[in-house]
Amino acid sequence: MEKTGRCLCGQTRFAFEGEVTWACYCHCDDCRRNCAAPVVAWLGLPEKAFRWVGDDVRTYESSPRVRRHFCATCGTPMGFEADHYAGGMHLYAATLDDPREFKPEFHVNFQSKLPWLKVQDDLPKYEGTLLHAPEDLSTYEV
Repeated sequence: MEKTGRCLCGQTRFAFEGEVTWACYCHCDDCRRNCAAPVVAWLGLPEKAFRWVGDDVRTYESSPRVRRHFCATCGTPMGFEADHYAGGMHLYAATLDDPREFKPEFHVNFQSKLPWLKVQDDLPKYEGTLLHAPEDLSTYEV
């Protein structure tokens, strides 16, 4: 079943087939600053199952070999790709047309959590960034 998402203005959209490979919260400073939010909800999927729809997305290389995608019209952060996650597309869960479908599985960069943010879930909490999702999902098999 196809899932879709969009930016604030609706000019940049995406679609993907299949299941999400992983879903998490990230507490790192880069993600927080990119979204102006205390924590960011991410989902990962195989790049080959993903496509941009509508206006072309803009890309910013936020650090070497890390690309952040956003709408050129309204600036909404849309996605993330990095060489160390080859073959994967990371999408901001809140850009899904139905973000209620997001089911987080873990936290990353938990050591960077803002002290005033209270996290009371029972999800695994990892210090630092995972080079791959738990249980070696780095192959991004559909």
